Amino acid sequence: MTEVVERLRRRYGGHTPGLLGAERSYAVLAPLVEIQSGPRLLFETRAAALRQGGEVCFPGGRMEPGETPEDCALRETEEELSIPRGEVELLGPSDFICNQRGFLLRPVVGVVSPAGLARMRPSPAEVAEIFTVPLDFFRRTPPVTARYELTPSLPEDFPYEAAGIPRDYVWSRGAVEVPSWRYEGHVVWGMTARIVKDLIQNL
Repeated sequence: MTEVVERLRRRYGGHTPGLLGAERSYAVLAPLVEIQSGPRLLFETRAAALRQGGEVCFPGGRMEPGETPEDCALRETEEELSIPRGEVELLGPSDFICNQRGFLLRPVVGVVSPAGLARMRPSPAEVAEIFTVPLDFFRRTPPVTARYELTPSLPEDFPYEAAGIPRDYVWSRGAVEVPSWRYEGHVVWGMTARIVKDLIQNL
């Protein structure tokens, strides 16, 4: 066996596939809390100084090298909300989102214990506010859904002739649906809402 083949064997043997060309992956925890009136989803509002400040999201962030989505989601939840990882029962990963900007978002669903909720202390540097929404609200209330088009735009010097395709080649187009819910002054939208929508559909 040649050295090249051996290198490829080491690279691909036991390899966990990801998004080709992706430079980063993120993970979030979709945290459920159980109270007497029924389960609720816990959300954050991002601190104003952060990128996309003021947006509603789940706790999470960029995955570190060698980190699993579960480890990342628990680490970020502990950093942002001070909820110890031992106080979160992971139910499992949901389907990941492939963002058109070239990254993967890997959601993990978990249940925060009453003790974990009691120890929650949001980090002011990252979290402006926390709130919960009854799971039944999302089940009973259809989201408002917007849609935007993904339109290819190629440079003038694209090598049409070398590739053997005409200049009027019909490139594939796409579209992204953006669901949103309003709840007591908060708007749950975008990728966070897509995770919620998937969770509700799986109920």
